[in-house]
Amino acid sequence: MRSTMAEHLAAFRPVPVELDGRRPASVAVCVLIAADVPSVLITRRAPRMRAHAGQWALPGGRREPGETAPQAALRELEEETGVRLGPESVLGLLDDYPTRSGYVMSPVVVWGGVTDGVFAAQEAEVAGVHVVPVADLDVPPRMLTIPESESPVIQLPLLGGMLHAPTAAVVHQFCEVALHGRSTRVAHLEQPVFAWR
Repeated sequence: MRSTMAEHLAAFRPVPVELDGRRPASVAVCVLIAADVPSVLITRRAPRMRAHAGQWALPGGRREPGETAPQAALRELEEETGVRLGPESVLGLLDDYPTRSGYVMSPVVVWGGVTDGVFAAQEAEVAGVHVVPVADLDVPPRMLTIPESESPVIQLPLLGGMLHAPTAAVVHQFCEVALHGRSTRVAHLEQPVFAWR
């Protein structure tokens, strides 16, 4: 699976987005093997956080001055989950995603290998770390229309609820590009209104 994803990502040409006053951020799409099942690491944000409390997210955050997108993604992955990976784990990049909350998010796909499912969640930011089978995420997305935007809002099923953009958009593109070799674009897909701040 690792070699297939690396091959697909090497053939993909990610589209960058100008900052245009927004702040750069990175997220890690960390692929793990848990009980012989290919999975993705997804966190639940702590309920007391100032922004996006309680929402599902990929490990990530604001880039520090001088950091590359992969460097920031690996740093945030370790800080939030305790998973420490080197630069050789990076398989490739997906399209930048401009968020309504003022960031340009750069998704970095990384290979985490076999896991025992024990993580060190950063309590201030992360309420829980979840290993979600790739097969549960590699499904047709649900597209909703809202009066506030001409673009569709993307949703994916997750653990009995719904995963929303930007995370849903990134995960959907990961499945399309890394798993299937399709050049599906997602930067135009909308976030729900509650995520606009």
